[in-house]
Amino acid sequence: MPRTQISMRKGKSAEYKQAVLKSIYEAMLAAFNVPEDDQFMTINEHEPENFIYGKNYLDIERTDDLLMIQITANNTRTLEQKKALYATIVSNLVCNIHIRPEDVFIGLVEVTKENWSFGLGIAQYG
Repeated sequence: MPRTQISMRKGKSAEYKQAVLKSIYEAMLAAFNVPEDDQFMTINEHEPENFIYGKNYLDIERTDDLLMIQITANNTRTLEQKKALYATIVSNLVCNIHIRPEDVFIGLVEVTKENWSFGLGIAQYG
């Protein structure tokens, strides 16, 4: 059950944002084997003064088109699945919105299954 939050600068079209969401979701279906309809994603848009990033951190040149993607998921995936997810997200975004690979920052936060409640105040996995 991934929970995905995307941070970006304000100013992109609704079509662009939908393509971002679709690109990431399709990567999760392919690389993380998430079930159909397991889609919980948000985009947070920021004014330029509220969107700060290392323009050259680790010698990667980033632009203001940067997408900061945080995925919270169960700690059940292998290293190979994680690497496949990162590569597939970038590939999908490059293909669908023509973003530079350097402008895709992904952070994966892993949690145990009992840390989720999908509604009703119940720990469905616990």
